[in-house]
Order: sequence, then C-alpha cells, then structure tokens
Amino acid sequence: MCRSLVRRINFSWNLFCTTVTKEFASMAWHDGLTGRALEIAGTANSPIRVMAGPGTGKSFALKRRLTRLLEEGVNPKNVLVVTFTRNAAADLVQEIAALGVDGCEDIVASTLHSYCFRLLMKEAVFEFSGRTPRPLISISKAGVLQFEAAPLLEDMNAPDRFGNKRERTQRIRAFEAQWARLQSDDPGWAVDPVDAEFHEVLASWLQFHECMLIGELVPESLNFVRSNPLSAAIDQFDHVLVDEYQDLNKAEQVLIDHLAEHGSLGIVGDIDQSIYSFRYAHPDGIEEFNATHADTDDHVLDECRRCPQAVVAIADHVIRRNHPPAAGQRLNPMPGNPDGDLHVVQWNSMTDEVGGLASVVESLIEEQGYEAGEILILCPRRLIGYAIREKLDEAKIPVHSFYHDEALDEDKAQEAFSLLSLLANPKDRVSLRFLLGCNSQSWLAKQYRLIRDHCEESGKHPWDALEELVVGDLDLGRTGEIEARFTIIKEAIENIATLPVKELIDALFPEDDEWAEVLREMSILSMDDLDGSGELLNHLRTKITQPEMPEAGEFVRIMSLHKSKGLTSKAVIVCGCIEGLVPFRDEKLPPAEKARMLKEQRRLFYVAITRCTQFLAVSSFRRIETKAAFRIGAKTSGRGRVVSTVASQFLGELGPAAPAAMAGDDLLASM
Repeated sequence: MCRSLVRRINFSWNLFCTTVTKEFASMAWHDGLTGRALEIAGTANSPIRVMAGPGTGKSFALKRRLTRLLEEGVNPKNVLVVTFTRNAAADLVQEIAALGVDGCEDIVASTLHSYCFRLLMKEAVFEFSGRTPRPLISISKAGVLQFEAAPLLEDMNAPDRFGNKRERTQRIRAFEAQWARLQSDDPGWAVDPVDAEFHEVLASWLQFHECMLIGELVPESLNFVRSNPLSAAIDQFDHVLVDEYQDLNKAEQVLIDHLAEHGSLGIVGDIDQSIYSFRYAHPDGIEEFNATHADTDDHVLDECRRCPQAVVAIADHVIRRNHPPAAGQRLNPMPGNPDGDLHVVQWNSMTDEVGGLASVVESLIEEQGYEAGEILILCPRRLIGYAIREKLDEAKIPVHSFYHDEALDEDKAQEAFSLLSLLANPKDRVSLRFLLGCNSQSWLAKQYRLIRDHCEESGKHPWDALEELVVGDLDLGRTGEIEARFTIIKEAIENIATLPVKELIDALFPEDDEWAEVLREMSILSMDDLDGSGELLNHLRTKITQPEMPEAGEFVRIMSLHKSKGLTSKAVIVCGCIEGLVPFRDEKLPPAEKARMLKEQRRLFYVAITRCTQFLAVSSFRRIETKAAFRIGAKTSGRGRVVSTVASQFLGELGPAAPAAMAGDDLLASM
C-alpha cells in the first residue's frame, strides 16, 4: 500500500472514530437488544456456540458481545476475533467503533492465516526452521497441479517410485490433507516408506525454493504452540471469538482450542453454509462441538432479517433436503418483512440468457430505480459472466467481474504473473524456476538439476549461478537451453523495470488479450492505491490466494457463487442454473462422494439465493452450442452444433412458495 494512501486511511480512521465516539458515547452494549441476541451478547458462559443461519444477525450479536467485553474493562489486546476474510475483520472493528467503544481498534481481529503468519514471524519460527512464508500458488487441471507446482512435479519425476504426474499430485494433496485433517498425532508425517520418501523430497524442494504450500501455515503454528506450552501466545487471549467456524479445517479448529486454552471461547457458524470442502473444511467440527467441549452454552439464530419472506420460504425448502425429515425448519422469515420480488426464469439459449439478463439489469436501473451497486449477478462460469459483463458495458452500465480464482488459468497469464514476481523480487526462486522451464515439455528438469546441485553445494542463488553460466565463468555441462531462456527472462525484466504502475499493468496484462482479463481487472480496480511492482504483486497474490469479499462500488458485480459468501445485495440474479454447473458434478467420484458433493452444492445454492433483500431471479437456459457446453462442463443431450440442457434439480426443490417458472421474454414484458 502506498504511503500516501496509508496516511489518508489513518487520518480518515481517526476522524471516523472521533466522530462516532462523540455521537454514540452514551450507547450501552445492550441498547436495543432483545431475545436471543441479548442472550448471546450478555452471557459470560464459555464455551458458547451460536448456530446462525444466513441474514439472522450473527454479526450484530457478535459485535455487541465484543462491545460488552470492552465496556466491562477487558483489555482489547487480549481479545482475538477470527474471521474468514480480512474485510470481515475490518468491518467488525468499524461497527464497534460506531457504538463509541474506546479501544476497539486494539482488538486482534484477523483471518487465522494472518494471525499464524504474525505468530511465526514474531517467534522467529521461520528463521529457526529454515522455511520461507512465500506461498506456492497452484491450480489443478485434469487432476494435475499446474502453475508454480508444475516444475515441482517435474523435478520430482520418479515414476518408478512416486508414479505419474496425477499420482504425484495425489501424494501432495494427501500430504496437505494429513495436515488439515489431523489424521494422526503427528500430522503431515507419513508412515508408508514411499510416502515418507516423497515427503522428504517435497520438503527439500520447498526449502530450496524458499516457499511453502499454502496449507502448511496453520499446521506449522499448531506445531509451535503444541511444542511450546510456555509461549506467551498460549495465554495471550482472555477471549477468543471465531466466525464461520464451519469453514475451518480440523487443524485450524484444534489451533483455536489451544489459543483459547486459558480464556473463554465463542464460535459462530452454520452447517448449512459450509461450502469449502476443497479447502478441507471440517463442518462436522461445529456439529460435534458440544460433544468435544464440555458445558457448551448453545444458541440458535434462525430468523432471517435480510431476505424477503418468499425467499426465506424457498431457501428453507431447498436446504431441508440435506437433513432428515424430522429435523424441521432450518430458516424462518422475520415477521413484517415484505414478500419480495421473486422470479424463476428460463431462456431459449445461453446467448438469450446473457442478453436477457443484461436487459433485466437495465430495467431494474432505468424503470425500478435500482443503483448499479445494488445489483449482484452470481454466475458459475466466467464464460457466461464475461458475456453478461460485455452486454452491460455496451449498455453503458458500470460493471466489474470478480473471478479471482481463475486469474491464472491461462499459460500467458502465468508467465506474466511470474515475470511480475521476478521484477518485484529478483531473488524469487519459485518464479525463476517457473519461467526457466515453462516453454519446455520437460521443464528443462535435467539442466536445472545441474544448477540446483551446484547451488546446494556452493550456497549460491540460482540467479547468480545462471549469471556466471551466461558469461562463461561457470561450466556445469549441458545447460545451453536454460542459459538461453535466462537471457530472455533478463531482457523481459529490463524492458519493464522502470515503468510506472499503469504502464506496467498495460505491458503485463494487455487490454485486448482475453487471457489477461482477470488479472487486468484486479489490477485496474486498485491501481491508484498501488505504488510500484511490489505492491502490485502483493495485491494480486493476496486476491488470488486468500478468500475475500469482492470490492463494493457504484457498479454491478458479477462473480461466482462461492464469492458471494458474506455479501448482501438489494437485487440478486443467479444465472446458469443448469445441470453440470449448478450443481456441479464429478462423475468419477464413488457414490458416497457424489452424495456428499451434491449436499455441498445444495448448500452453495442456498448461500447464493439468501444474499438478496428485495429482488431475486433464478435463471436457466434450454440450449447451448456444443463447443461452449464442453468448455463450461454443462450436462447436455442430443447431437449437432447446438444441444439441449436441463434446468438444475435445485429449481425443483424450491417448494410451494416458488413462483411458476416463466420464459425469459415473459419476464422482460412484465418488468
């Protein structure tokens, strides 16, 4: 973050806190509180578990509980609040400041990963262990890890011992899963001799390249607190409050127990909003919490304040499919809330859906008085989302899309990002390794092995060894191809080294290149706040590797269903609701795993439709071009250039409160 921006933020924050303190200084923590919210905020019991459905006021109750603690004289520095995103942490502190509570800015509020990073830095764990907290960024295609993990897989190429690339990927995932799931008393350490050898080779590669798997940060912290019971980190906190507990993996949940060992513990979450199994989330942890934590004080928030009554009715009807019939209602409407404006619509084709929904947005803005920033479009595939964005652009409606997790899908995007990494830090070994081999099917693994062996023996950095090779001061044998590649990399960096941020973005992520769209949009949105290549890199890396709520603004937002978690919008459109997209299906899974995935996909749909406060449209399309269907993974029938789709099974689970599905043209005529 640039220094001028930091000064502006500090000034604005101080002015904000001063203003609200004067205005609300007389407001006590219990002012306006009744019923369950009052019980949650007022109880001194520990541990406390709050099961809170979407829009039921969990954040309201949580901030009032924090307010009570501060008003009672608890040192805010001894309060830890763990949230799923950095934005949520900042918002919580600001909302407490709005109540005029002194010391609120000293609450330790952050994501668990951010806390762990600070802990390990403070305790010099990285220094002692020889590890570097630089995340290794990877994506998966066809069951094989790609991007920065691709050269890792090639450098570990030993098919007779570790299997092919897909099998090596599975071994890495199993390694991460052992850490995340705490499958043994010594998570991460394999018993099988082959796995043990693989882990040793993997650890050696990570250490030499000065990086970590993203999933290692929390387990490293857990190992530290387990091994150092007298550390100040163990008894620093008198109170630990955790939001979105169902989204933590088991290692994270156990770490929370250690941090709250000498204080009170409160957790908030909702099993029905658990949508992160791909991050090894452990939703059973919140359901079993009262069995694993004696004397748990249980509370339930199930009255949805956010959504219209009709939306609550269909959402409840959908999510009850995940529970036994006797479980009863999961979400209740708030008395007095309006029925809402609810539509289930189908278009003749994907192209018609794209154009039709753009027209719906135009109508909401021009005919019904909605602001662009009050409209949220949730789309399961970037291909559809970008097409809608282009239509809105043509209509001069401000719009931004947020598909951060797809930013590095394309090879050229990966190269551009790695070039930025090396520009910001010429000693970044991961980016150097990627760029040296990315244009070779073999990743020049044999030539790179010669360089790595020399560096491990001599202590040199790979960059320095390559410099010596190029000028002839070092001879390691057959390294000509990798030397030529290094020369190209150096020239590319020199060509952009002095560019200001705007020109750097243009050079790395050209405006008219489709592969650059996600990275460019992420960069442009925050361009004015970035000072140099280092800040641009940190901004992009954070957006890609850490879950975060997309930026709000005076524009329509388009994003995946996963990205909508934690958001509220006056109007919500959920599009692309066809089989294969919503729900996504993996036919290669065994039956039990398919059933588990279907339940999670239903929870994802439930999260999506409960974001709105007034208008909801759930949209599908009937036909699609075969080529497009293949690209997005749609389930289709028929043959030829155009094939048929089937509307999502979830649309048949909306229940009696749902309106009859209508044709897209009829919806437009009614608006």
